[in-house]
Amino acid sequence: MKKGIIGKKLAMTQIFDEKGNVIPVTLIEAGPCVVAQKKTVENDGYAAIQLAYEDAKEKHLTKAELGHFKKAGITPKKHLKEFRLEDCSAYEVGSVVTVETFAAGDKVDITGITKGRGYTGCVKRWGHHILRMTHGTGPIHRQPGSMGVIDPARIFKNKKMPGQYGNEQVTILNLVAVKIDAEKNLIAVKGAVPGAKGGIVFIRDSVKA
Repeated sequence: MKKGIIGKKLAMTQIFDEKGNVIPVTLIEAGPCVVAQKKTVENDGYAAIQLAYEDAKEKHLTKAELGHFKKAGITPKKHLKEFRLEDCSAYEVGSVVTVETFAAGDKVDITGITKGRGYTGCVKRWGHHILRMTHGTGPIHRQPGSMGVIDPARIFKNKKMPGQYGNEQVTILNLVAVKIDAEKNLIAVKGAVPGAKGGIVFIRDSVKA
């Protein structure tokens, strides 16, 4: 990984390229982020930087968090994220990382928390089909039906069944950064990004780029 930044998902929209083609994009407010900590191979065993994003009130943070920001000499922030970069020499504690780190055409990997949908059935969760809505098939139109087999007399692991759906960390790979707006700290990424509006996402350059 060569670069990374913390952002907030704003909305989805569409833009037009030079040829007039419609491109569906997700708008992300990326940064500005402040380097809150720098880890080195000598002290920590690996090289990384810790970025802080979005101002926070002191009353909403613990004493340990306030001490961490005071040691770095920066104002309190809501979100912290560590990025292991190949070269951290260009960053120092207190330096600012902006969306200009990326350029239009870059491929990025974006990590976010998907929308939580609660406890759902197998039809909504896994896309199982339902029984015909006719007489003689009810009243179990949306139930999973037979699940086990006779011989082991148990249900095998990893069987697709009802349960918690969403609210999990998901990373989308190889998304293209279509447009960068440095003045408004915006990055337009082609395609969808996990999470709801206002959700925090982590952007890094694509590993497979």
